[in-house]
Amino acid sequence: MNIVFVLFDNVTQLDFAGPVQFLSRLPGAKTHVVSKDGTSVSTDCRFAIIPSSSFADCPQADIICVPGGFGVREAIADAEIVDFVRTQAKTAQWITSVCTGSFILGAAGLLQGKRATTHWAYTQLLPLYGATHEAARVVRDGNLVTAGGVTSGIDFALELMALAQGEDVARTIQLALEYDPAPPFAGGTPATAPAPLVSDLRDRLYDPAAQEMGDAIRQSLIV
Repeated sequence: MNIVFVLFDNVTQLDFAGPVQFLSRLPGAKTHVVSKDGTSVSTDCRFAIIPSSSFADCPQADIICVPGGFGVREAIADAEIVDFVRTQAKTAQWITSVCTGSFILGAAGLLQGKRATTHWAYTQLLPLYGATHEAARVVRDGNLVTAGGVTSGIDFALELMALAQGEDVARTIQLALEYDPAPPFAGGTPATAPAPLVSDLRDRLYDPAAQEMGDAIRQSLIV
């Protein structure tokens, strides 16, 4: 089973690191971490990731996963990235994304008529690519599986492992990696966080970022 992670500059490292840590444990799986030319990509944590290969050297994916990050705005305008995802998705068993990586799937025409999710601050943009937002941490529509923001990538990986190889395999890997989240406080979603905190975060960061993402998506549709 070939599992392909598509990376690009300014990717959110946990969108990638969480799922790859889990999915790489699938029996028989071979993980391919790829960038356009095979060179290192920057992350939002100010370190780089060195891919295992370029697009040209990448085999056909059984599972293709696209993480998100602020670099998505540039990635959806990059024909090589979008074409690679579109081509790989044609015969992939599972087409997946984490966080705003869903918009790269959208740019490749893979969200049209589908139910999907993304980071909570950007869900209103999914209809621009013909998708219907479903309020869930992980959403499956046929062979399309999309995850919400950042940490939801681990839950996504467990659900995908159960779909691919059964619940017993997923539970075993969950135990091996001691995934038993117990955060010290509630508030990881707008529904559970204090309203002033949500409002402040939107005003300072996410409303401007969503505006920029929306502008990038609309521009990609024109092109």
